[in-house]
Amino acid sequence: MARESQEGHQVALDYGPAQTAIDELTEIFGSRLTVSPDARERFGKDESFHPSIPPDAVITARSTEEVSNIVQVCARHRVPVIPYGTGTSLEGHVAALHGGICINLQEMNEVLTVHAGDLDVVVQPGVTRKQLNHYLRDTGLFFPIDPGADASLGGMTACRASGTNAVRYGTMRENVLALTVVLADGRVVKTSKRARKSAAGYDLTRLFVGSEGTLGVITEITLRLYGIPESITAAVCTFPDVDSAVDTVITTIQCGIPVARVELLDEVQIDAINRYSKTELEAAPTLLLEFHGSENYAAEQAQTVQELALDNGGSNFQWTSNTEERNRLWQARHDAAYACKVLRPGGTIWATDVCVPISRLAECIRETREDIKASNLIAPIAGHVGDGNFHLCMVINHDDPEEQSRADALHERMIMRALAMDGTCTGEHGIGYGKLDFLIAEHGDAVSVMRSIKNALDPHHIMNPGKIVRH
Repeated sequence: MARESQEGHQVALDYGPAQTAIDELTEIFGSRLTVSPDARERFGKDESFHPSIPPDAVITARSTEEVSNIVQVCARHRVPVIPYGTGTSLEGHVAALHGGICINLQEMNEVLTVHAGDLDVVVQPGVTRKQLNHYLRDTGLFFPIDPGADASLGGMTACRASGTNAVRYGTMRENVLALTVVLADGRVVKTSKRARKSAAGYDLTRLFVGSEGTLGVITEITLRLYGIPESITAAVCTFPDVDSAVDTVITTIQCGIPVARVELLDEVQIDAINRYSKTELEAAPTLLLEFHGSENYAAEQAQTVQELALDNGGSNFQWTSNTEERNRLWQARHDAAYACKVLRPGGTIWATDVCVPISRLAECIRETREDIKASNLIAPIAGHVGDGNFHLCMVINHDDPEEQSRADALHERMIMRALAMDGTCTGEHGIGYGKLDFLIAEHGDAVSVMRSIKNALDPHHIMNPGKIVRH
């Protein structure tokens, strides 16, 4: 794998003692600052296989002003700052690699303003996607980005999340209109107004979307909203092999059918879901689809895709507009990673993903499945294949060095294959510290540009250090 030479790029880290900042912040925040070992352990761990690396203290913030105060103190003492939403990230994003202060944003959980006429909403970062849609339910509007976990919208913004609806509604990148951000020196900036387009200067909003807390702490988010569709139809179809399923997806997209969701699950993943969620799906490569629109339009889309599926050997095509049935189906899909644990009780889940141009998707998945077989590992595949994104969920024994080595090799082969196909090492999980080397393999010299931006906005590298770029 291509690795970056660190020569000439290193920043001397000169962090001060965290205790000095802790003492000062305790005077301000009192019991909202904790150094409890249990709390520190919890806030140093996300849902990935990466171990907990605890911060020196955890502070619960409740406003932009409080976040600014915390960052100012940390900046003065050169103590690292790690933002924390719900901890659903998958590449070690919340690990305190250099110690420091974790800012818990969970109590910044207010929906501030709904502009129904403009189809947008302003929220604090601790609001979760489910909370927002519950709040919006009587307005006729919803927020569609759905990564599966009930993640915080601040975390979803910071990690440029995506999910099952991306093929129709896009990702966080397309749906964040403006941000309020606390910079590394404590300054508060607003990246944009609410206008739907602007040609005024650098696009700072896009700079902070996907920055993983390395450039600043996001404290307010303006999001694009959509009208709740008149009718929503979910469909299930099985295939003799993964290639046939993927070919159906490619044809569907190329025909311009506005499908909202297209999810692929291989037979191993279906088996796990059946056991975990008590579903009775056929254990075969399966597409889960969803269509939005008027009742007639959604049904028309479903019928068209059914015909395309039949042409590719698909069978057992079933669809429903029953809300309870749809919710049960999609909840089973969202629980897919947890379901993998039933395949190997006591095993550790290592979830990863890549994304490739859709024309290369079938080839990429086929070769990855061959690698899985050769590796003799349990590794179901599920993916948001409507945009070329798929996930590998390895279930391994991390305490077995030989097995870990096989998993590492499988992981690297999958990513380097995706890069060779002009894809990306991460479709929606971000970089954290788990994929630092692969970011370099993907972007090469462009990483030095990212580092220049980091050095300009955070010269002392106190903002979530060790993520995205090395020092």
